[in-house]
Amino acid sequence: MLQPVYQADVVIVGAGVAGLAAAHRLTSAGVSTAVLEAAPYVGGRMSTEKIDGFRLDRIGQLLSTAYPELGLTPGLDHLVLRPFAPEVLVHSEGRHHRAGGAVAAGGAGGARTALSAVRALAAAPRAASVPRPGQGTGPARTARSLTPGPRGTRPSAAGARPAGAPLGGALDQARLGAALSRIAATPLDRLLSRPESDAGQALTARGIPARTVEGFLRPLLAALLCDPELTMSSRCADLALHAFASGRLCLPEGGAEMLPELLARALPSGTVHTGVRVTSISTTSVTTAEHGELRCQAVLLATDASAAAELLPGLRVPDFHPVTVVHHTMEEPPATGDALLLDADRDGPVAHSAVVSAVDPSRAPAGRALVSSTVLGTPPEDVDGAVRAHLARLYGTSTGRWETLAVHHTARAVPAMRPPHDLRRPVRLLAGLYVCGDHRDTSTVQGALHSGRRAAAALLTDLGTGPTRLADPLPTAA
Repeated sequence: MLQPVYQADVVIVGAGVAGLAAAHRLTSAGVSTAVLEAAPYVGGRMSTEKIDGFRLDRIGQLLSTAYPELGLTPGLDHLVLRPFAPEVLVHSEGRHHRAGGAVAAGGAGGARTALSAVRALAAAPRAASVPRPGQGTGPARTARSLTPGPRGTRPSAAGARPAGAPLGGALDQARLGAALSRIAATPLDRLLSRPESDAGQALTARGIPARTVEGFLRPLLAALLCDPELTMSSRCADLALHAFASGRLCLPEGGAEMLPELLARALPSGTVHTGVRVTSISTTSVTTAEHGELRCQAVLLATDASAAAELLPGLRVPDFHPVTVVHHTMEEPPATGDALLLDADRDGPVAHSAVVSAVDPSRAPAGRALVSSTVLGTPPEDVDGAVRAHLARLYGTSTGRWETLAVHHTARAVPAMRPPHDLRRPVRLLAGLYVCGDHRDTSTVQGALHSGRRAAAALLTDLGTGPTRLADPLPTAA
């Protein structure tokens, strides 16, 4: 029997969110696509472990309702986002200080976002489906330090008194609020045209007081980009602050795995194949350990940077920020509610923590609370003991009876974005060979999804008018 000329128009290697997003755009254009994933599940680093009714993210990257690609990516129509409180909690000098609160952006110069999620969240603060783009404007945010009220309460702005830390005095707070409002209102192309340096130098050069940088911006950017030393490109930091100032920090309902799961489910049946390990690639074929050679018109490499370099020697591999996430459960949760808790003192391993079951109740069984805490950099030898001691100070409560559910360490969790950083690294290497992922864009979910869209666009341009045949089934494993 004659063999087909090829099994699919495009073979995508890797079923992370970048590859799956690209697959959606290709299949929607009529291009037959096969997605091959070595792991037994989709998602790559965006995975969630399930233990006794708990849903435990391995990395736990924060999302923002201001990420445009969450509303632009086909397949994410039913994604539900669970927002954190509008203010973050900053722990400094033994106290909690509330910073960040949505205020209306007045006039035509108000901050415009690609999603109208913030208004939707204001109307229904507990959950919101991702809205589609072009549905209105969102609020800007300002930062202010409030005198904490009783534990678990949120003092109103009218009764707030400026606190001495971590944002400094009233003038420093006003400067920070003005800076966040400006960055929210600045078009993205103008942000990307600014001179580039590392984020720490850029913030100092803009006249932001050192106390404000150390007390608020450093812990915030550490939580958003996993780089507590602020060595990331100032442009990447500006993009992160723009998203923070324009939207709400949030988690996907059901765990991080819901993004890739939703993308995979919405693809045509037979598109995604898990448990298939690719051993080599060319512009017209991939070779797998299980099924031999698969012929195609083009190959899209959508793995993480390290795996991509193994299949394509010479591809640049960035440095990585290691991330450790420690999950604890208890009956009575700390009284911080659904706020994200940042550490400004840097006197322990935890960079940020949250009662994630208060943000997304689906992550814990009834009657139990789930606290997830993130350690950036190399974790201490007794990571659980050190984290417990630090959390006792951060939350102001004993952690002795907390139960440890899991400790997830990912050495290559987040690609570093040190300057000079190309925010739009080429996705087309040569005709027939393409690459996408967060290492080609920004090291965020937004960056991964956007790189998949860019790769799909390049593929469709090169393929021309469309496919010539339907995808064939994978060959039988030997």
